[in-house]
Amino acid sequence: MRTADGDARNASADLILRGGVVHSLCAGGEEATAIAVRDGRVARIGDDRAMRELTGPSTTVVDLGGRAVLPGVNDAHLHATWLGALWPDTLFGGHAGPGPGPQRPLLDAAQRRRAILRAGDLLASLGITSYTEPGLGPGEDEGATGAFGTSVVGEYRALAAEGLLRARVTVLSLYGELDGPSDLEHFLAGLAATDATTSDPRWLRFAGVKIFADGIPPMKSAYTHHCYTDGVRPELLVAGADDTEREANLTRMILAAHRLGLQVGVHATGDRAIDVMLDAIEQARREHDVDLGHYVIHGDLVTVPQLRRMAALGVGLDTQPEIALRTHPLVDAALGEGTATAAWPLRAVLDAGVPLCLTSDAPVLSPDWRRQIAAADAWMGPAADPRRRMDRLLRCYTVEPARQDRAASWKGTLAAGMAADLCVLETDPYSVAPAELPDVGVELTVVDGRIVYERGAAGAVGAIEAAQTPGTTGMSETVEAAEIA
Repeated sequence: MRTADGDARNASADLILRGGVVHSLCAGGEEATAIAVRDGRVARIGDDRAMRELTGPSTTVVDLGGRAVLPGVNDAHLHATWLGALWPDTLFGGHAGPGPGPQRPLLDAAQRRRAILRAGDLLASLGITSYTEPGLGPGEDEGATGAFGTSVVGEYRALAAEGLLRARVTVLSLYGELDGPSDLEHFLAGLAATDATTSDPRWLRFAGVKIFADGIPPMKSAYTHHCYTDGVRPELLVAGADDTEREANLTRMILAAHRLGLQVGVHATGDRAIDVMLDAIEQARREHDVDLGHYVIHGDLVTVPQLRRMAALGVGLDTQPEIALRTHPLVDAALGEGTATAAWPLRAVLDAGVPLCLTSDAPVLSPDWRRQIAAADAWMGPAADPRRRMDRLLRCYTVEPARQDRAASWKGTLAAGMAADLCVLETDPYSVAPAELPDVGVELTVVDGRIVYERGAAGAVGAIEAAQTPGTTGMSETVEAAEIA
């Protein structure tokens, strides 16, 4: 819409939120009290008075009443289709370690579609406006869950084309089994057959590939330089005749993807697996020095020297602090007392300048990002400046995931021209301790300028409240289980 003189700068906004606090998370950005949205983008941020000239007869105006606006939350490692099938159950549940998930396989296209949509409703109720499905592809076409094969990719394509996605989705392709083996031949064949085209990459984007290098320390399957207490000697999950060949094949996979301009996310929890990955990326950057946003997934046993290498190579880290809190006794039991103390070195990650995304790995854990921020703060210990700590951790769910998505130019912060993806909290998160954040309710979620969730609203948009997961209290309610079949 344009004014009579053709100047669109003062055209009426579609949506204005005013009377609160707006945290843009832009570098050097100042707090504001209002934000205006037009055509799916931020039109202006400022004080309430600055919004008057943008208010027209068709503008929806929301009185924030002191509530806080943040950029939309981006969970950079979340299995949404599987989450939609299992919720409200998670693999951890109320236990210290992960266990087998409930058997609720998705047997046909209709069930997979319902699972994706159900997850979308749940995530909207948590203020999540973007997420990454980290591993979908032919290696799981015969998988027991039905939540990771190429048929799921087809459902995402269909939902995106129909405009029915409730959040922006990034996909990593998987050419092996979930948490299982892969081989170089099938990996290279998968790369050759990859179709990354999409109707709108801002809603559905195929970014690259996921590779499972190893397992996890509590299961004694992390590929590590450490000795397990019972003498177990794990191998890489990548096929090969011996350790040397397996490491060489993992290197070849990473190099092949890099040469094609594809981002690589490597599930690597052991320090030896991380060494192999970093050596491969260093070789890839020597051949073709371009930063594709490669990253380590989980990185439980990452070391400080490795963090320095990661920072120099532009390699990021996606990790789940709640797993550290829950499993550290299991890590000590597997690798020796005191091992967990040096694991998940979040302070060192931030100090080294490694791009860090906090993630849920849902449905391994609850998708509630507030819990991960609280867990990160608890694992890191007392902060000299709690407000600065909160700011850094919030950026790990907004700014940094946008960077990982190669989308920092248009999402992850709030400024004029950026995507109008917003999360409104009932209390300013900078006014509470991270331990209190899980009790702060999500009031409103906006994606592409559209309200997709409003707490307490009737109908489809407000039907699902944010989950009250174990150990939390507050205004949020439990999401009731729904039949997928």
